Amino acid sequence: MTDDESPSSEPTRRIRLFWFTIVIAVAVVLADQLSKLWAVSNLSTSSSVPVIGEFIRFQLIFNSGAAFSLGTNSTWVFTIVAAAAVIVISWYAWRVESKLWMVALGLLLGGAATHLGDRLFRPPSFGQGHVVDFIAYGNFFIGNVADIILFCGAVMLVILAFTGVRLRPVTASE
Repeated sequence: MTDDESPSSEPTRRIRLFWFTIVIAVAVVLADQLSKLWAVSNLSTSSSVPVIGEFIRFQLIFNSGAAFSLGTNSTWVFTIVAAAAVIVISWYAWRVESKLWMVALGLLLGGAATHLGDRLFRPPSFGQGHVVDFIAYGNFFIGNVADIILFCGAVMLVILAFTGVRLRPVTASE
């Protein structure tokens, strides 16, 4: 039995993967919040800036709802959902033993955490903050960097699940 196969190395590997998941999540939060800082500093709510014609443009809004501005009067519900998502994803991240799952969970954790931060700390009030959205996709919807990353993490999660990649390897007792 090599050192890599010893029973004591498995908890160390899991802890290392957990911290890599956290690093990915922190990178997501930083990328999202820095892009929002740029958007708030350089864009206005009254005009848009074409990026790829009218298909992709920068247009600043402060979204109290969810995707497609659904539930605009239920901001506190989205705060609770984001907090629950952070807790559940963190619970799974602590148990991950797959590098691919680590990446997917890191992306999801970062996206959920940055949206939770917006809901908690942005105006108009604690727990009811509005999310800064600024990437307009035609007339379809306006999102942000975290939305893109959440989408990528969710697609990755679905692919991993459907291709049979396990969160944890199969043990002899299973």
